[in-house]
Amino acid sequence: MISLNNRDFLFVPIADYIIPAEKVAHVQIGNNAEHALLVLTKTGYSAIPVIDSKNHLKGLLGIGMITDSILGLERIEYEKLADLKVDQIMQTDIPNIKTTDKFQKGLDLLINHTFLCVTEEDGTFAGILTRRVMLKEFKKYIYKN
Repeated sequence: MISLNNRDFLFVPIADYIIPAEKVAHVQIGNNAEHALLVLTKTGYSAIPVIDSKNHLKGLLGIGMITDSILGLERIEYEKLADLKVDQIMQTDIPNIKTTDKFQKGLDLLINHTFLCVTEEDGTFAGILTRRVMLKEFKKYIYKN
């Protein structure tokens, strides 16, 4: 059993741990599924944030969502990719946190997700918080103490 004598690190804002928006692969709401699939394939990610023209977070799009949308009864209908828009297939009910939220909230949410989208108070996309980064910080704390 791990005993944590000082839990102050749980209340540190997550802003210092996020990967900034300008370094995160994403698609915009008006993009088609073909473009999104190219971005996902080139980056090697399984899911990416969807933002609007004002840089507000609108959802999350994954390879599985694209694949599901082009599955026909007898074949994969690749020709649908060019006409299918990202906002028709993206997931909108995603967990996200604000830059001012604390380490503990990020840690709790990352149990079930590999990354979380992070927004400013006004909904502007600020970046992502990954499970990897949080675990590294938690590990540093445990080994240090």
